[in-house]
Amino acid sequence: MTDIAGLVLAAGSGSRMGQPKATIVDDEGIPWVTRAASFLRNAGAAPVIVALGADLEKAVHLLPDWSHHIAVQAWQEGIGASLRESLISLGRLPETVTAVLVTLVDLPSAHVASATRLMGTGWTDTALRRAMYHGKPGHPVLIGRAHWLPLSNQLNGDTGAQAFLKAHGAIEVDCTDIGGGEDVDFL
Repeated sequence: MTDIAGLVLAAGSGSRMGQPKATIVDDEGIPWVTRAASFLRNAGAAPVIVALGADLEKAVHLLPDWSHHIAVQAWQEGIGASLRESLISLGRLPETVTAVLVTLVDLPSAHVASATRLMGTGWTDTALRRAMYHGKPGHPVLIGRAHWLPLSNQLNGDTGAQAFLKAHGAIEVDCTDIGGGEDVDFL
């Protein structure tokens, strides 16, 4: 039996948004971090971990009780640094956790169907899959445990995993018909 963890990247300052996206609450009173964490949990990920940085104290109080968080030290460097620190932290999980399903906090219309399609009939520790929308890469992304350390060694600054995924032949899973891949940068 293998497990899949969930990771929400939510550490940034949200400079285009005017506030950290981890602290935004939608019109229905649901924090974006709760919506993103629930998306992963409803897809079957456990544990679900949220990477936080900017306005950490406020963001922590918006998390669901069943989630966990990582305090990203180098969050100001960008998404690459957040993912790097998160993957290193995930490496301390039991070896039964063979993959992580990664999403962003600013995808409020993400659908569980995209995550379940990405996971398909299963995964191994060498899995690499990414959701695609209208031919463009999006989230979620499935990263097998065998890739966590090599990927974390290549991440820095504001560059994410895209080059690594391409170089290592990540399977592109079309989720255009499901939708929900649009990130939100402005309210």
